[in-house]
Amino acid sequence: MTIQTGSFSGSRENVSADLQAGEVIHVWLKARITGVTASVGVTVEGVEITAAVSTNTEEFEFQQVVLPAGGKCVLSYEPSATAVSVIYSFDPVGVLEGGIRVLHCSPANAPPQLHSGYHFRPPFGWMNDPNGFGRFGGKAHLFYQHYPHSLRWNTMHWGHAVSHDYLHWTHLPVFLFPAAELSMRDDGRGGAFSGSAIPVATKDGEQILVFFTEQVRDRKPEEQIQLSAICADGVFVGNPCVVLPVRPEGLGLTLDFRDPYVFKGPDGLWKMMLGSRDKSGGVILLYETSDRDAAGSWSFVGVLHREDRFGMTAAECPCMIPLGDVASDETRWALIFGLLTSRDAATGRRNMSSVTVGRFDGRHFQPEFEQELDFGSDAYAFQAFVDHDGPVGLAWLANWTDVSKSVDFPTAMTLPRRILLDGSSVLTPPLEAVEGLRHKLLDDDRLRTGKSVELVDGAVEIELDLKQAGASFELCFDHPEISLGVRLDDDGLAVLFDAGTGKPSPRYLAAGAKPEQVRIFVDAGSIEVFADNGRWCGTKRIPGFAAIRSATLNASEGNIAAARVWQLKL
Repeated sequence: MTIQTGSFSGSRENVSADLQAGEVIHVWLKARITGVTASVGVTVEGVEITAAVSTNTEEFEFQQVVLPAGGKCVLSYEPSATAVSVIYSFDPVGVLEGGIRVLHCSPANAPPQLHSGYHFRPPFGWMNDPNGFGRFGGKAHLFYQHYPHSLRWNTMHWGHAVSHDYLHWTHLPVFLFPAAELSMRDDGRGGAFSGSAIPVATKDGEQILVFFTEQVRDRKPEEQIQLSAICADGVFVGNPCVVLPVRPEGLGLTLDFRDPYVFKGPDGLWKMMLGSRDKSGGVILLYETSDRDAAGSWSFVGVLHREDRFGMTAAECPCMIPLGDVASDETRWALIFGLLTSRDAATGRRNMSSVTVGRFDGRHFQPEFEQELDFGSDAYAFQAFVDHDGPVGLAWLANWTDVSKSVDFPTAMTLPRRILLDGSSVLTPPLEAVEGLRHKLLDDDRLRTGKSVELVDGAVEIELDLKQAGASFELCFDHPEISLGVRLDDDGLAVLFDAGTGKPSPRYLAAGAKPEQVRIFVDAGSIEVFADNGRWCGTKRIPGFAAIRSATLNASEGNIAAARVWQLKL
């Protein structure tokens, strides 16, 4: 992928590329001066084909150009009059395989230029929650909350990518756009918020039906309503229609009414969960429809689950996964959701995510046990679906506690994870495919014997086998900007993190954990810890992208059976 960033120095800016006839160019632009028209000229082989013209708005305006001829294409604009955010091109016939080609990003939305890195990141702009995660037409599709024009949250779109292994992703055109009245301003009033997607069979093949929340701040009577839209070709979506225009009455709910997650229940009917809250805490609502294609006729079933222990928190991004045969009465279901504004008094962590396991008959959920999804708290808005070989999910590798309205915040998705039931525990280990990232064995002796191991570019996996469950150790990382490590002692398993700001950091602790094996994945901007096949998981975003330079393991003699370090590479 080639990224070109404009200097906006006042001279005419040109972007050139060799393109084929029929290719499509997407460009976002806006006027810099009130009353002056913004434009981008598109010239192929010396002949000007068309120009993208913008009205004078506060937000970047989208334009599409289809090339009637191929050859050397030059896109040019006057930076003093026109601001250009993104330009990319693609072949509309082969885009699912070839993806988009980014021709230009502005400095405000350009992605980090990393030497290595194996986590999913958007090709430009801001990203948060995963949406519509599923397999359609033989490919894994990932949609995500997206703002194309800067590295900060703003008016929400949906980004889109496809993969064959959940690790190597092909970026596709921006999928969902905010409503027209929201697109004209960059004040963060709403847009296409989070949701999900299901396959719909037709006589011509399979389509994707997406569900999402449309947010418009201060809209009466509802700020948040639920919409659906059909994607017939796996790339482009049709016009959305409203499926749930109002919240259920009589429950004392706040305006929070969002994040539709649609799935097939054990009774064969389509179900929809939504997150909300009332004065006592988080509320998860359940709807259903007898419509075979989930196209409409949604009816409210009732409150499926609540979480009142953290006060008036909003339940967000609910997800329900069968941990076995959907048709079996013995199958347990995992209900996963985030708790916005929740705070754990013991550790100071915020915005935790919970997984509750129980029986689900299609209308009622009977909890049997629960556990925290991730003790690092930076695996938020987890979304999963049942693939051919079992449930798989991922999350936004960040936490709203860290998000600032004034500081750029490029983020990633977590590694893809399994969701497994082991007695009275849920395991979320990394997908088996991550072992294919192991590029080179860096060490299988020095770390175990207490010597420092250089990590080259910091993209590594460290695997520790302990002589006995709970054997103590401390793994220390040499990072140029923060204090970082992993410790196992009588308190449990912890990610040690101190950003050096002078403010006390929360304790990222799995209290009482006594694992026998620990896998640690380090990448630019993140650390993920998986203990005993994902029985305990701790994910922490690391500010910036400086590489960890080395690792040193401190442990009593006889505590460590083996320690291996792999260089990772996509």
